[in-house]
Amino acid sequence: MLKSAKLAICKVPANDMEALKSSLMGLFEKKRCMNFYKYVENIDFNDKKTWKDINVEIQPMKDVYKKYSLEPNTIDFLGHAVALHVDDKYLDRPAKDTIEKMNLYLDSIGRYGDSPFLYPIYGLGGLPEAFSRLCAIHGGTYMLNT
Repeated sequence: MLKSAKLAICKVPANDMEALKSSLMGLFEKKRCMNFYKYVENIDFNDKKTWKDINVEIQPMKDVYKKYSLEPNTIDFLGHAVALHVDDKYLDRPAKDTIEKMNLYLDSIGRYGDSPFLYPIYGLGGLPEAFSRLCAIHGGTYMLNT
């Protein structure tokens, strides 16, 4: 629940610098969230030294959150808005899957604008149009109504 009584649409902090500017968290929580984002950005699944005393292949995601002392509201937006989990079952599963999803989200930011999501300017009809153009460029055939 947000601190204020009114519900508002807020931007999810998508990296460590946005975490510092976010109105969703208090001062100390901003610092913890920033440290968590840095951990996620710097983790390398091939180098166990970057895991920082957490075996992400075995330990559940709730242990990672506990290590960074994140509050329930922060855990909520990280799990559902950043990692795009639909329920809280991910908290009891190994952390590797969730961290990979968060890394994908963080890597997608700034590629084609400020959002990690792609949305065509003139609506969703632009998706098949773009696919058919790419298909034609690479010598493929795009067949409608099949």
